[in-house]
Amino acid sequence: MKKFKAISSFLVLIFLLVSCGSDDGGGEIATDLQVIGIWDLAEVNISSSQDVDMDGTSSTNLMDEVECISGTILIDGDGVWTFEQTGISITAITGGQYFAQCSGNDVTGTGAWSVNGSQITFQGSTLLGTLSFSGDRLTNNVGDDLPGVRSYVYIRRE
Repeated sequence: MKKFKAISSFLVLIFLLVSCGSDDGGGEIATDLQVIGIWDLAEVNISSSQDVDMDGTSSTNLMDEVECISGTILIDGDGVWTFEQTGISITAITGGQYFAQCSGNDVTGTGAWSVNGSQITFQGSTLLGTLSFSGDRLTNNVGDDLPGVRSYVYIRRE
């Protein structure tokens, strides 16, 4: 009987040591928890400064120039994301100047999400693709020159 108790105790100890290994993906769970929340659009960055609102101050962030731009990404704990954002129309004028306005064609989407290191992949739609995650910022680096957008930056809502 003593032998049986000793072997049983030894097996329980081995089971506990194996099940509490450092390769159990604990880091990924922590990253997943860091991205869950509501993210608000804070920057719509373009390749050269523009003074769209004609206030005498140019900016590479269209949100400084066009008041109607807004956007939100909801990343929930069930692995689902929801997205809505104002549609933006950028038109060339002359001499490297552009006009930007809200187009009235809001963009929406939903799907599943997953995290791999500092990258969040939004599945189910081509709207977001893969965004970079760093602290309280999500960045969608589109990389286009005007009349396209360089990047969209979202900040976690407090």
